[in-house]
Amino acid sequence: MNIKALLSATAVASVAFAGAAIARDQIQIAGSSTVLPYASIVAEAFGENTDFPTPVVESGGSSAGLKKFCTGVGENTIDIANASRAIRESEIKACAEAGVTDIMEVRIGYDGIVFASDINGADFAFTPTDWYKALAAEVVVDGKLAANSATTWKQVNDALPEQEIQAFVPGTKHGTREVFEEKVMMQGCEDSGALKAMVDGGMDKKDAAKKCITLRTDGRSVDIDGDYTETLARLDANKAGIGVFGLAFYENNTDKLKVATMSDVTPSTQSIASGEYPVSRPLFFYVKKAHIGVIPGLKEFAQFFVSDELAGPDGPLAQYGLVSDPELAKVQEAVASETTLTH
Repeated sequence: MNIKALLSATAVASVAFAGAAIARDQIQIAGSSTVLPYASIVAEAFGENTDFPTPVVESGGSSAGLKKFCTGVGENTIDIANASRAIRESEIKACAEAGVTDIMEVRIGYDGIVFASDINGADFAFTPTDWYKALAAEVVVDGKLAANSATTWKQVNDALPEQEIQAFVPGTKHGTREVFEEKVMMQGCEDSGALKAMVDGGMDKKDAAKKCITLRTDGRSVDIDGDYTETLARLDANKAGIGVFGLAFYENNTDKLKVATMSDVTPSTQSIASGEYPVSRPLFFYVKKAHIGVIPGLKEFAQFFVSDELAGPDGPLAQYGLVSDPELAKVQEAVASETTLTH
């Protein structure tokens, strides 16, 4: 994408959707709170440097954003959904049933999920097993499932501090939660031998997997439905708590937070880019192809977002914590050709 060419672009005339006299001229975006700061930076730059209006960017979580995205096609529906996980088959089906059949998937880069506590608190060196043993609603004891009774981190791993278990985890509408379940809880369940023990004990593997990721509800694990600022507020009120954040948010709050290692690796842009840090994930946004050429600037915005100048390793998004996609050129090519998901 040639940004110089884009900077001199002028807004194209609106083309009406069927049944509408004039389409709106402002791009509407909703979804992931993890992608929100990146999308906001790009939206502001897009509004300042082109003749298109600044896009409206809202949060609400990946699932909520994709649900909104899949309500249909037309000027009363959003154009882009931000997501900190890939769109699910069930969501693609819901989109199709509502007439959203051509979806462009745009990967903007990578982020890591970090585990952080109060800046003045104890040091933590976690493994996925620690989190499974601390937060699973039921754990395997002597070959059988039992309600989790652990109250301190030291009880789940003698090498951890004698500190009360109090975790603040993104709620189920957040893409971060799905990655946390898969790469931390599920991994810990497998690593600890609990999954095998459940299956060997006669449990269906699917049911056992569900047990692995079901979190306790006795107050030791608290779902946070808001964004990371709410999690930070909880930690401020509970100095013994540990929160689950995106790397970028942590890096912008290092004066308040202390980050833990995971499997002996410190989360950083470098350790995520190298694949060394185990809890990382790609970040996306999804575009309705049917809205391109109808909502002014939609394709231009998508190209602007993944340009080398913005999403490259030396761009403002990287400075904010995004790990640049090593295959960014392929992403740019896919956006330029308006490539859609094939299912």
